[in-house]
Amino acid sequence: MDLLSKYIEKYKSLNQYYQKSDTEFFKNIREKSLEKLERFNIPIEKNEKYKYTKIESVLKNEYEFILDEKNVNINLNDYFQCQIKDLDTHVILLSNGIFYKNNKNKLSTPQNVIICSIKEASIKYPEIINKYYNSLSQENDDFFSNLNSLFANDGLFVYVPENVKISKALQIINITHGFENKNLFTRNLFILEENTELSVIFCNHTLNNSNTFIINVTESIVGENASFKCYVIQNEHNQSIVNNFHFIDLAKNSSVNSLELLLHGKILRNNIFVKLHEENSNVNLYGLGLADKEQIFENYTLIDHIAENCKSFELYKNILDDFAVCSFEGKIIVEKNAQKTTAYQSNKNICLTSDAKMRTKPQLEIYADDVKCSHGSTVGQLDTEALFYLQQRGINYKEASQMLMFAFANDVLNYIDVEALKNKISDLINSRLRGELSDKCNCLIGCGK
Repeated sequence: MDLLSKYIEKYKSLNQYYQKSDTEFFKNIREKSLEKLERFNIPIEKNEKYKYTKIESVLKNEYEFILDEKNVNINLNDYFQCQIKDLDTHVILLSNGIFYKNNKNKLSTPQNVIICSIKEASIKYPEIINKYYNSLSQENDDFFSNLNSLFANDGLFVYVPENVKISKALQIINITHGFENKNLFTRNLFILEENTELSVIFCNHTLNNSNTFIINVTESIVGENASFKCYVIQNEHNQSIVNNFHFIDLAKNSSVNSLELLLHGKILRNNIFVKLHEENSNVNLYGLGLADKEQIFENYTLIDHIAENCKSFELYKNILDDFAVCSFEGKIIVEKNAQKTTAYQSNKNICLTSDAKMRTKPQLEIYADDVKCSHGSTVGQLDTEALFYLQQRGINYKEASQMLMFAFANDVLNYIDVEALKNKISDLINSRLRGELSDKCNCLIGCGK
């Protein structure tokens, strides 16, 4: 049986479960996703997007499919206690990507803000779910995002009504647990109406070292004059394979800041798709990966400038050690009517060994004539002159190297405007660069790396 048939057969075996729990809206989404998948070829190394990911070997593994949170027999509140000093947030626990109903932290968010599971929202707020769920991801032709739409059963739903500004960030703790090898299909849906503000901090952790293949889809609809900030810390164990998709749509005068920190995981791939479809919208994408051993980190971005007077800024950096492999593919499209566009894209990388491999592919497609656009990438080693300068001042080679690497990484951290989070991430990166993060997290979860 080929790999595509394997997934389709698995879906058919679970179809009775979906038929009982799905509304007509979700049934239609699964049917359309199945039709699209049957026209796909499984991405293998010959596929341009996944040629370096070794994804075929991942798909051949046997996985258990976890569709709901009903069988959770542990109290996740016992496994998490944030130790970030002075970080004042609303804490939301997710169990294998699904909203954890027994969260002991009572959310004191402004009135009419909705935070619940997608399943619950589909029953209580069907008009919102039917309008926005899958509205962005359905346009994508990636095999894995469509696989998610076929299998995903629940996730996190956040709705911020007009004129509401949430002063404290939502700290979303996703705890992956269970000893079997797992294939998880998780969803997040964020809706920010007009004149709203929201910041979220994603922290991903695991309780054990079982093989886990996570396909996550997040959709963020950002309304007029709204501001959305999203920080993602990927700190899974080193048997985890994660393929993240974030679809973002920006209305007039809105702004989005997204930052991803890649620390631990066997294969981590982040895909971000952005549409600036109304004028004066603004998106900033930042990423930092610290890869060693045989880790594989990938970032794929696509920013579509549709309306005029919009701005985009991208800065992605990687530090690679040992046999690590990283890749960056970023594409900016400036449509014909997107005059007065400003777009900047930069990818900078340091390879510490001759065995580490970095592949970078920045791209621009410009169809307008009144724009300011630039893109570029660099791959190199630590600056020998700077190393020599530091050693001349009594700093040994190892310490000098760590100082230069931290300075290189710190360019990305400067874009974090939550001071307590910025300080903690600085500590995490410093420890990671010193090789001290083999079994430490920023919480009480004892997850081996």
